[in-house]
Amino acid sequence: MKKTITLFYGIILLMGFLALWGCPKKADMTSSPEAQNGESASLQKRGDTHKGINTEMTGETGKPDEHAPLTTAGLRPVYFDYDKSILRTDALKTMTNNISWLKANPKLEIRIEGNCDEHGTIEYNQALGQRRSASAKKYLVSMGISANRISLISYGKEKPICTEKTEACLQEDRRDDFVVINE
Repeated sequence: MKKTITLFYGIILLMGFLALWGCPKKADMTSSPEAQNGESASLQKRGDTHKGINTEMTGETGKPDEHAPLTTAGLRPVYFDYDKSILRTDALKTMTNNISWLKANPKLEIRIEGNCDEHGTIEYNQALGQRRSASAKKYLVSMGISANRISLISYGKEKPICTEKTEACLQEDRRDDFVVINE
């Protein structure tokens, strides 16, 4: 009887170990920019040159767009709905432009930085920012961009762009930024 009980517990323990071993590993959710290649500033101002790449954003007229978001290189941020990590229709249009730029610059690597507005806890927003950046990476990979060129980080609500408490302002913080990390 003791051998049967010992064998039973041994099998349960082995099954538990195998189940945990097969679980996906945690994603790197480093929250400090210093931990990512020592790069401290992720956003470049319009019109600046970042290591030889023009970061000036232009509208349809070809002139500088005063309302264009801050970004690095030719990559534009994508925006998300409140508490969502699914790419919106307008984000897909932006992603198409980002994909074209990435294909034209095949040696460059990027980091997708997931951001959230001020709602929610630090932990929740870290996870939401990670899901947002993973969603953008998944789309880029599905469109032919190598996954090896893309790293992810979640800043949660640590890097707000706008400080007003209006919905329009909060919307600017629900975004993924695309940053060139090598050149």
